[in-house]
Amino acid sequence: MTNAQLGEALRLLGVGPAAARVYLALLDLAPAPLEEVAAAAALDGPGLAEAYEELVDAGLASAAGADGEVVAPVSPTAGLEVLARHRAAEVEKSRTLVTGAFDSFRRRRLAAYNDQLVELVTGDAIGPRMRLAWASARHQIRQFESPPYSPIPSATEDALATLARGVTQRVVYSRESLEHADHFKRTIEPCINAGELARVLPSVPVKLLIIDDAYALVSLSIQEADVLNTMLVVQPCGLLSALVALFEQAWQQALPFHGSTARPGGLPPADRRLLWLLAGGASDEVVARELGISRRTLFRRLQVLMARLGAANRFQLALQAQRQGWL
Repeated sequence: MTNAQLGEALRLLGVGPAAARVYLALLDLAPAPLEEVAAAAALDGPGLAEAYEELVDAGLASAAGADGEVVAPVSPTAGLEVLARHRAAEVEKSRTLVTGAFDSFRRRRLAAYNDQLVELVTGDAIGPRMRLAWASARHQIRQFESPPYSPIPSATEDALATLARGVTQRVVYSRESLEHADHFKRTIEPCINAGELARVLPSVPVKLLIIDDAYALVSLSIQEADVLNTMLVVQPCGLLSALVALFEQAWQQALPFHGSTARPGGLPPADRRLLWLLAGGASDEVVARELGISRRTLFRRLQVLMARLGAANRFQLALQAQRQGWL
């Protein structure tokens, strides 16, 4: 190890430059009179006394004779432990100060824009704001869709118009969405058949509409009252990033849900819709009601589909149907 490397190591431990020079001289000369060490370190007077005392306080040097004139370095184990702890405490204090300074800056900066990051929209203003959102989309819309549904007559037309403009539309539907017969026929099927990319989960965490990466609309609906009377508009910030990540995670976990215009493998639309509903977690009663058939007829259709795909149960049926592109 060179003297320069050792000097840098001492500096990182908090030993000053003058004390480091004295320590290097001690390593070369000790045990030796302090005056001889001072000459080698090019120090004298108050500067020498201060540097030597710093080494003694750090546990790196001490007198080697009874008269105190001869000095020498001592085993650094204990001294270095003290120095390391002291240095760690200083670093932690500095970290706290720097972090606190940045937090203070962030609070001041956000205070100036706080009213613009999250906007509260209520009542009759919700419908026009949602229409504006659909119309402003340029590249992609990401949506969590579930009841309760807002009474906005133009919602389906807005979605279809957005698709017609070539905007990618990805929607994760909740299972409850499939159980609302009127909504399914009036809104979900037309959008899927128009090119919407749809998937389904047993439930979605929130009603959400993300417009490009520009902003998001978050419903604060009261499900028990079946009303939508409050909505948040979230501008680019950490919350918007979290909402985007939440959607993408749910999208990866959701089951694909296709439209009825395509008929892969010659699958009849009625059977395909049956598979849609089952994949969404709908009960036998809901599926039979949606298809307008009895439970006995539903059971027979399931048996035919399982035989066609070589599935022994409904789980295998879902897997095979997905592999065949039926879901």
